[in-house]
Amino acid sequence: MPWMSQARVHVRREQGALVVTACGDFDADEQDLLPAAWNEADEQALPVTVLDLSGVTFGDSSFLDTLLRARLAHHAADRRLVLVGPLQPGVITLLTVTRVLEHFDIADSVHQALGGEPLPDGTATV
Repeated sequence: MPWMSQARVHVRREQGALVVTACGDFDADEQDLLPAAWNEADEQALPVTVLDLSGVTFGDSSFLDTLLRARLAHHAADRRLVLVGPLQPGVITLLTVTRVLEHFDIADSVHQALGGEPLPDGTATV
């Protein structure tokens, strides 16, 4: 029986932002899933991309690379990338051990990321 990834990425537009929801384990086998969402973000050119990672249970170095490339592309285009949790322990560990966690805007919910509540640093996203 052929191997089939359980990882999923869903993209939708909501309240003037692109909301990307990722679920499952992300390693080199799934390295094309999130870049497809970043292409959509570039095409839409909305001021905010919200990446809901609450369903991501594992991410390896290719997942980290994808997040960092998205952060750089969004920053270069003067758009925000907001990660949404609650982040699973494996994702927190990946971002903490590599010392990049503090370089991302993180919200507790999609609602918060879309401007429903202030982010922990007191800023609004939209």
